[in-house]
Amino acid sequence: MLQVSTSPTQIWQVDYRADGAISVNDQPFAWDLMVVGPGRFHILHEGRSFAAEVVATDFVAKTFQIKLNGQLLDLQAKDRFDLLLDKLGMSNAAAAKVNELKAPMPGLIVDIRVEPGQTVQKGDPLLVLEAMKMENILKSPGDATIGSIKIGLRDNVTKGQVLIQFT
Repeated sequence: MLQVSTSPTQIWQVDYRADGAISVNDQPFAWDLMVVGPGRFHILHEGRSFAAEVVATDFVAKTFQIKLNGQLLDLQAKDRFDLLLDKLGMSNAAAAKVNELKAPMPGLIVDIRVEPGQTVQKGDPLLVLEAMKMENILKSPGDATIGSIKIGLRDNVTKGQVLIQFT
């Protein structure tokens, strides 16, 4: 199960079954999805046509920005583990002490928005990682101070590589 939200009041429960079927809020969800380019899709749902584009992704924070028929939407995804932590009142426990930021996927560093010694808050943009022709803004997973930056502009990085160390 996955929970997707655009705001605290707009929340969808999305379930994926082993046979490929999808349900949203316990209702079957039928759609036709066609890839039209990197990060761009055409969707047919209930006789309506949608143009979708993935604008930005942050796999660490599980946030996504998409453009749906020209309207920007910020999405937050929570998997079953995130939901369990929320239920137990421990949703901030995982981000309490962060020592480093690692690359969520291989890619190219196209922007570095911080410098050593700078104080950042949870959600502040740190780097921009280009992967599969899409720019992914990597944000701070918690409040911290930048200790050292382990990569440079235009560096190719591998998944799991340490990008920033916090103090």
